[in-house]
Amino acid sequence: MNIHEHQAKAVLAEFGVAVPRGFPAFTADEAAEAARKLGGPVYVVKSQIHAGGRGKGRFEGLGPDAKGGVRVVKSVDDVKANAAEMLGRVLVTVQTGPKGKQVNRLYIEEGADIKKELYLSLLVDRETSRVSVVASTEGGMSIEDVAHETPEKIATFSIDPATGVWAHHARTLSKALGLTGGLAKEAATLLSQLYEAFVAKDMSMLEINPLIVTGDDHLRVLDAKISFDSNALFRHKDIQALRDETEEDAKEIEAHKYDLSYIALDGEIGCMVNGAGLAMATMDIIKLYGAEPANFLDVGGGADEAKVTAAFKIIMADPNVKGILVNIFGGIARCDVMANGVIGAVKQVGLKVPLVVRLEGTNAELGKQIINESGLNVIAANDLADGAEKIVKAVRGG
Repeated sequence: MNIHEHQAKAVLAEFGVAVPRGFPAFTADEAAEAARKLGGPVYVVKSQIHAGGRGKGRFEGLGPDAKGGVRVVKSVDDVKANAAEMLGRVLVTVQTGPKGKQVNRLYIEEGADIKKELYLSLLVDRETSRVSVVASTEGGMSIEDVAHETPEKIATFSIDPATGVWAHHARTLSKALGLTGGLAKEAATLLSQLYEAFVAKDMSMLEINPLIVTGDDHLRVLDAKISFDSNALFRHKDIQALRDETEEDAKEIEAHKYDLSYIALDGEIGCMVNGAGLAMATMDIIKLYGAEPANFLDVGGGADEAKVTAAFKIIMADPNVKGILVNIFGGIARCDVMANGVIGAVKQVGLKVPLVVRLEGTNAELGKQIINESGLNVIAANDLADGAEKIVKAVRGG
């Protein structure tokens, strides 16, 4: 689960992390009031969406010379005017894709005297089962660009969960960021605070870009992005309360209600599969035959008719779907149960696009019989390759 920048900074502040003062705003009037509370003389008006690259982004409906999603202004009136222009508009960044995201809230923050920009992040390293720290002197840039252009400027090290942060971790971080004296001491404190927050809140990723050195030689977290382990949210009611469903795909929200693993994609062929590995293979083979999957959807090994029906409805709710491939390998989930679920869903929502069904495994023959006797216009597939070939041809008019 992702949260907004202002929420991330509030979470970090609970652990003593130094962040600039700021207030969220949902209207232009609230933005102006936030600016008056800050007192100036410099204000930063920040769009709050779940995507990076906001400063270099562009708003739909504004000219090519318009400012991006992060703006520095010097009066309360300018804060209000910029807020009015930004709220309700779609911001397109390198991370949102061409569709962009609508800005529904802002963060009004005090200006910062930036002497130097640095990069710092913590993330789960699944290979070592530790928290990895990534640091670079090239703050303010995409870490992917730094890794491509100047990889020698990125330092990484891991922290053993059995020991936590030790002094040598702090020295490694300070060296990587080129910090000495008081700044090195602040870096050591910051690392301990971030690691404590990361573990306590079950984060999966914590990125600070940039971490700045101020004009009076102190460290401040100027931007923060946090992702949480969704499997651990049950023990963090405070974090659950920060969820902004307007930033998420409505179909993914619906899928979560039925415990379905669903991710919307940009293709035209909807997929319903039982098993994550089989779902990945299904997506791959669709691409192999020249088309693009519209989603990842794993109904799970123990799916019942209700879950299959819900999955089918979610696929059909995507206007980009031009055909559906159902690929079931019956193990725990029986093919006859899956077949009944598909039939029930089609009867409820109708079938406006080609449907190819491949059934194999437990009660496969019974499942095929149920499909064949349903009266539905369904294309049967003998195996996965056959199913992919048939749905691609059906979608492409073959």
